[in-house]
Amino acid sequence: MKTVYDFKALQFNGQEKSLADYKGKVLLIVNTASQCLFTSQFKSLEKLYQTYKNDGFEILAFPSNNFGKQEPLTGYTLETFCKINQQVHFSVFKRTHVVGEYASPLYRYLAQKEENGHVSSKPLWNFHKYLINKNGEVVDYFYSTTSPTASRIKKRVEQLLSEG
Repeated sequence: MKTVYDFKALQFNGQEKSLADYKGKVLLIVNTASQCLFTSQFKSLEKLYQTYKNDGFEILAFPSNNFGKQEPLTGYTLETFCKINQQVHFSVFKRTHVVGEYASPLYRYLAQKEENGHVSSKPLWNFHKYLINKNGEVVDYFYSTTSPTASRIKKRVEQLLSEG
């Protein structure tokens, strides 16, 4: 069975990063947009990241222009927006498609429905969040309206960090 570790993501410098580099960590994968009502969640994502990063937690952000054309930025402008304007220290990758026929292989995997316990939901809007356990399996998801610092997310992250 595939896990998120079977996929790669394109970094701003053009190099592919294997998600296998995150083996053994709890991950929160989120599609972002710079001009969305939920863009303020960058600050909450950073707060969540700073709270748990030393315990084996990572956030992987995937900017996307799929919803309402709310991510017009690309390349260095997008990287600057995330790293300097929003002051995030977690991993942000190049803009990608998260739904539709051009969806990245990772997002196709995250959205697929399986009968074997794999939790899935395709993103309905920007800032849809997937929680991944230390084995690279999708174990939960949260809609855009759920704040990254909501107690239900923090409790799940703590639970997964304490396992094995």
